[in-house]
Amino acid sequence: MIIALLLSGGTGTRLGSKIPKQYIKAGEREIITYSLEALLGHGEIDALQIVAEEQWQDAIKIRVEELDKGNKFRGFSLPGATRQLSIYQGLKDIKNYADKDDGVLIHDAARPCLSPKQISDCICALKGHDGVLPVLPMKDTVYQSTDGGRSVSALLDRSTVFAGQAPELFRLAKYLQANERLMPEEILRINGSTEPAILAGMDIAMIPGDENNFKITSAADLARFEEVLRMRGNGGSNEF
Repeated sequence: MIIALLLSGGTGTRLGSKIPKQYIKAGEREIITYSLEALLGHGEIDALQIVAEEQWQDAIKIRVEELDKGNKFRGFSLPGATRQLSIYQGLKDIKNYADKDDGVLIHDAARPCLSPKQISDCICALKGHDGVLPVLPMKDTVYQSTDGGRSVSALLDRSTVFAGQAPELFRLAKYLQANERLMPEEILRINGSTEPAILAGMDIAMIPGDENNFKITSAADLARFEEVLRMRGNGGSNEF
């Protein structure tokens, strides 16, 4: 079984909005609905768990009821103090109805351009591995600075450096254990979902990411997404 864990507990305000970015409307519907549509409509996703604050759960339920033709929605998890703690909360709830070797596909509600192909590619690559990480190659020269950006300390080989993306897919039991090993303090320093897996020695396969699957964090990102929607409305593809 493949369970999608959709993270919608963030409270980011860099867009200058009074509400979290994932609930801002774009194309006449909330940004979160695009991820809901992609996950609930995918034939290889068997269940969906959503991390969200209580105050937004009723509104999300309305959208889920509109989109969930396969009765995949299993419930809500409350967010933690950090993104990784929110993932941990979701994993603990998923454990109550999933098997240890089931896959958990972790995605951000603020990444609305998730394509069916990216989901399928992740699931296909999981066979024989503990997890899957989509990555993008570095296009620019990459420098390292050990003093916080005041001077260059090393030139990195960009052919060996990659940028991680969501969604990321992990075997439930091993990934839950990897997170539990970091409790209670080390987990607070985790920035990316795959970090606990790497620290625990899990076998993570890398696959090509999707440059169009960007995260909305700024006004420029929102404008970019609105342009994507306009292109779709003007005869572009119906899928991201």
